[in-house]
Order: sequence, then C-alpha cells, then structure tokens
Amino acid sequence: MKRTMLALVGALLLATSGHAAERLSPWVSAWSTGLVSSETEKPPTWPEGPFVIREVVRLTAGGPRVRLRLSNAFGTAPLRIDAAHVALSAAPASAAIVAGSDRKVTFDGREAVVIPAGAVWLSDPVALPVKALDRLAVSLALPAAPGVATQHRSGRTTTYLATGATPDAADLPGAITNLQWLQLSGVEVDNAKVSAVATFGDSITDGSGAGVNRYERWPDILAERLQAHPKTRNLAVINAGIGANRLLKDGTSVSGLARLDRDVFSHPGVKTLIVLIGVNDIGMLSRDGPVTPEGRQAVVEGLKAGYRQLIDRAHGQGIRVVGATILPFGGTKTYRSDADADADRQAVNQWIRISGAFDAVVDLDAVTRDPAHPERLKAEYDSGDLLHPSPAGYRAMAAAIPLAVLK
Repeated sequence: MKRTMLALVGALLLATSGHAAERLSPWVSAWSTGLVSSETEKPPTWPEGPFVIREVVRLTAGGPRVRLRLSNAFGTAPLRIDAAHVALSAAPASAAIVAGSDRKVTFDGREAVVIPAGAVWLSDPVALPVKALDRLAVSLALPAAPGVATQHRSGRTTTYLATGATPDAADLPGAITNLQWLQLSGVEVDNAKVSAVATFGDSITDGSGAGVNRYERWPDILAERLQAHPKTRNLAVINAGIGANRLLKDGTSVSGLARLDRDVFSHPGVKTLIVLIGVNDIGMLSRDGPVTPEGRQAVVEGLKAGYRQLIDRAHGQGIRVVGATILPFGGTKTYRSDADADADRQAVNQWIRISGAFDAVVDLDAVTRDPAHPERLKAEYDSGDLLHPSPAGYRAMAAAIPLAVLK
C-alpha cells in the first residue's frame, strides 16, 4: 500500500512539473498601467460630493468576459466604490458609450466594495464580449474623493469626472476632464489562448510626445502589429511605463526594481517582458550632486546589476526578458547630456548587446539614432526636446521589434 501511494505521489509530481508552464487561470491582462501616488505626482481635480469617474482604455486582447483590477495601492485609508459599470466606448475623446453595451460590475455579488489601504481588488467576471483593440469605458461611482489617490499621471487618454451622474449614463456632458487613470490598474479578459507582453520603462514607454486619444505610443503600435498577423494575435501588450522612472532610485515614482512586482508580475498571463529603462538613471545623476568619475561608474555598474536582478526575478516567474538598448539623448536640456553622459549610455548599451544576460535584445538605439550624430535622435524621430521620440519615432521603435522574439 505504501509503495502504491508513493508511486501515485511521484506520478502526480511528475505531471505537475511537466505542466508547470501552463496557466492555472484563463484570465490574462489586456490592459494595465504603472501606478504612482497622488502625494508625489499631481493629483486630479476632484469634483465636490459623490461623483463618477469614467476612464477609457484600449484592450489588446479579446474574450467573452472581462473583469476589473482596482487598486488602492497608495491609499492611506479604505477606498469605497459605490458602483461600477463597463461598456464599449462610442468614440475617441468622448465619454459616450455604445448603446446596449453597458454592464453592471459586481464584487462578490455586491454592487459596492471597500478596498483596504494598500490593497488590490478584482471584480466579479462581467459577461461582455470584447475584441482586441476595442475601447472599454470603465465607470466608478465614488461617494467622495480619496485622500491619497492611486493613479497614473500621463494616460494620454481623456478621463471624465462628473458630479450627479450615474455610472450607467449614456454620456457625461459637462464633466471635468483630465489625462490621468484613477484607481484602475488593469482590465483582464477571459481567454486561456492569449498571453501578455509587458513593456516596462520610463516616459519613452509611457509615451511622452505622443498625442492624446491617438494611441501613438510604441506599445500601442506594437499591439496593432501583433493583431495584424494571424500568428501573433494570441499576444496582448500591457504598458508599465512611468514618466521619470529610474531603475535604481525612487523619484516621483518608486524605482523600477521596487515596482516590478506590482506593475508587471501581479498581472496574469505575462510571458514576455520588454525592458527599456536606464536613461533617467544616467541623465539624472547631475541632479544628485557633482558628477564624478566614481559616480558615473556607480550608475553604469548599478544598471548592469539592476538588469540582472530584474532578469532573475522575471525568470523565477517563468517570464522571458527582452532587453532594449537606451535611446540617444544628446543635447537635451532635461538633464546632463554631454559626451560623458553618452559614454555612460554607450557602455550600458554595449553590455545589453553582448552580455548574454537577456533572452533577446532589440537595438532601439541603432534604430533611432542620427547616423551623422549617433549621440542624438534622428530629427524626424525627435519630439522636440531631444529626449522623447515623436510619433514617427515610436512607430519606428515598434516596427523594429521582431515579432518572433515575443512568442
């Protein structure tokens, strides 16, 4: 009997290890954003009294059901949401929803939910069929503004805040508008055939220089490329970029290494991670005090060690990591951009290319640099500040990523 039980246990362990890479849940993240605190970033202008937030997100995967991932990660008090609805968005730059698409969202069967300080809360599944690249309107009814909001500062998509409205309203005329995502960290779809590609970085991934309600960031264009090819339509793209983010140090947002679990690993279905971060670590050195050879070397070696940490942690989650070289920023007035800064960037980029630490490498430096002045962006790829790409630059970046490395 003992031998039989041991044999059964052994068989079970072999079966489990053989299927370790399979997902235990059919849910996959079809949209997400990196989160910051309203104490370190500009808070929204909140309406008086009870109000409705309606924020529009573009999904990168489809399925028969959706669910919301709401966050009070930076809240210092419980967050009460009295009601929530989802619907298809009728048009870009509009609070209007598609008639007949509105669905009530529940939480353990109830309309209201109280999210503890620091916590994330998943909604119940909502039967609303969606397709990749559909726009989803998420409406939350709040009794009052949170003391400290959990937000994303630069959504580049209009969010609407309306007093006296209901979350199922067909439109929100007269609403206050801003460009922040508020208390929403993700939208998941029920689709076991899809996995997600997470893009992790700073304002260049966040999309500084891209237009509002135009979906011109390089992760947006990458998602469109994936959906245009039948063999890659089973890949979603989520954006974990935050403006001014550094890999190694906190600023207006916590460091990349500190937020990796919350903004990437916690989202279901992520199998590939594209990393484009480090320009702020190099450039902002001049803001920390005098720039010395020792300080420069510490940043370069710190980035290499930080990348290795990121890779090891991702591999522990079964996630492949694609490293992207840092774009040129010579001449920018944002921070130090002299020959020494470019030498540091080149040293880090060379390590990314030849170290073998990443599972694959995409040389975005080679794609975006001016051949005559390789320390600078190509003129047509510059948004105007010599640091952030233009929409044309973002398109070139997305086009340079071999789709085969994402599968």
